[in-house]
This record gives sequence, C-alpha cells and structure tokens, in this order.
Amino acid sequence: MKLIIATIKPFKLEEVREALTSIGVRGMMVSEIKGFGAQSGHTEIYRGAEYAVNFVPKVKLEIVVADTMAEQVVSTIAATAKTDKIGDGKIFTLDVEGAVRVRTGETNEEAL
Repeated sequence: MKLIIATIKPFKLEEVREALTSIGVRGMMVSEIKGFGAQSGHTEIYRGAEYAVNFVPKVKLEIVVADTMAEQVVSTIAATAKTDKIGDGKIFTLDVEGAVRVRTGETNEEAL
C-alpha cells in the first residue's frame, strides 16, 4: 500500500476530489494547512497597510491506496491540480506497512 500526500491550492480541492472519485478512490483525509516553498509568501494590502503573508493557505490530501493504483492517483492529482502558476503544490508517495479498519477489524488492503 502507498500513502500519497498532496498539497494543492484550496480552490482545486473539489475538482481533484471528483477526479479521484471517478478513478475509484474511496476515501481521503483533507486538512487546511499553511506553508511556503518556492513561492515563499507574498505581500497584501489590508485597510491601507501593506503586510507580508509568509505562509500561503493550502489543502493537504492524504490518501492510502493499493500499490497498483498509486501511479494513477498521483498522475490524476498532478493533472487536475495544475494551474501552470507558482504554488501549485507537491505530491509525496510513501510506503504503508499496515492498515486496520477499526469497526470491522479488516486489515491492509481490505481495510481501504
């Protein structure tokens, strides 16, 4: 199994969710986060005063899928979240040693 962690722009969340559902992803965890990378923040004006925004709002997706689906999930997220502008996000893939569905006790891929 693979854990896919993706950071994307918040306005792309629903579009990415729909694309992942259409390829068979049955669940994901979503968190609102703040961070910076190459974009490293920006300045804004609020009530006439300019101030620096050092952390940019993002959405973090965490998805666990079977090894056979991982590449398709990554390519779907990358294609759907892309805007061709700085700050589109990142995608990481990690190995998962095990999973347990608490309600039924199912383990590993059956728990997904």
